[in-house]
Amino acid sequence: MTALVDEHPHLGVECVLRELSIASSTYYRWRRAEREPCERRRRDVELTEQIKEIHADSGGIYGSPRVHAVLKREGVHVGRKRVERLMREAEIAGISPRRGGFTRRDPKATLAPDLVERDFTAPAPNRLWVTDLTMITTSEGSRRQPEASRDTERTRS
Repeated sequence: MTALVDEHPHLGVECVLRELSIASSTYYRWRRAEREPCERRRRDVELTEQIKEIHADSGGIYGSPRVHAVLKREGVHVGRKRVERLMREAEIAGISPRRGGFTRRDPKATLAPDLVERDFTAPAPNRLWVTDLTMITTSEGSRRQPEASRDTERTRS
């Protein structure tokens, strides 16, 4: 609507609005909104700046749930969906823990020794533990795989 009036100023605003069946008050309210944004738009600009600051302080890691939690902790009353929308409009995104895909082995790394020599039969219960996970949870706590491999060496002999 405003583009048509801007492109053809010689027609006059009232004539164009009358042909389009648009009230002149609607046109002038639209024009005023372009010059001076409403309270919600001004608040969105302020919130976007706060969101950018929180996101930068987190090292670019925080997504909308954490940013929303920080804003809430700081006493800023804002909805989760609004934070999501503002982050999307500002092209801000958190980093997902699963973003990199699957793990690739470092070709320069030395391989762990095969202590059971691919023989997975145990002579007695609780004598041979084998896993392919990085972390093994036991009653003693989490243990790393190289330590578990050492346990197999001790229990095998």
